[in-house]
Amino acid sequence: MNPNPQLNIDPAEVAKFNQSAMRWWDPNSEYKPLHDINPLRLDYIDQRVGLTGKQVVDVGCGGGILAESMAARGAEVTGIDMADSALSVARLHALESRVKVDYRRITAEEFAAQNPAAFDVVTCMELLEHVPDPASLIAACAALAKPGGQVFFSTLNRNPKAYAFAVLGAEYLLKLLPRGTHDYAKFIRPAELARWTRHAGLHLDHLAGLSYNPLTKHYQLNDDVSVNYLAHTVKENGGGPLRP
Repeated sequence: MNPNPQLNIDPAEVAKFNQSAMRWWDPNSEYKPLHDINPLRLDYIDQRVGLTGKQVVDVGCGGGILAESMAARGAEVTGIDMADSALSVARLHALESRVKVDYRRITAEEFAAQNPAAFDVVTCMELLEHVPDPASLIAACAALAKPGGQVFFSTLNRNPKAYAFAVLGAEYLLKLLPRGTHDYAKFIRPAELARWTRHAGLHLDHLAGLSYNPLTKHYQLNDDVSVNYLAHTVKENGGGPLRP
């Protein structure tokens, strides 16, 4: 457990994303996979909750790819992250796109303490595997959601297939991502995610797999959660407490 959940960040991870921030919106950069999967993630969220008119917070928003697209669907979006350069890029791109997103540099735990039960929808994509204490982050996301609110996570399963595809395949063979992007030891099994979400007062409503076909070079959503997967959870009335 992280002894100080208010600082549930890995400085090396923040620095890594800061260094590459200027390439965030380049669809041919190392962020190409995020651009490619964003329509799938966006539609998955929108189809399950209906984004128009919703109060949404995107936790770990980075350069704003998902946050901006949710705002374009009619949601009132706040994006939070700890990478200064990524947030600067996100703000600049939002100005150019004329899409309104409120970007803030703050941890999820700190933001949840300031804004308890404030959001209809909480999204936390590709962040759980990059923080020291994912359970604390999940609890913070739950605390941000209103009773009955919807909380979405995406992460990587931990098994030999996930290592072969997400690390060896994506980083070394296909070079979809820079080497060292992921630490296999931090991948999260669905059972672990289910346990942490349950402890935080969230009900796991649905799991969806996200697969990449190296022949067609396309991603698709399916029922195979053995590598990348998305989780849709719902906050029970009252929810669970933030972990100390």
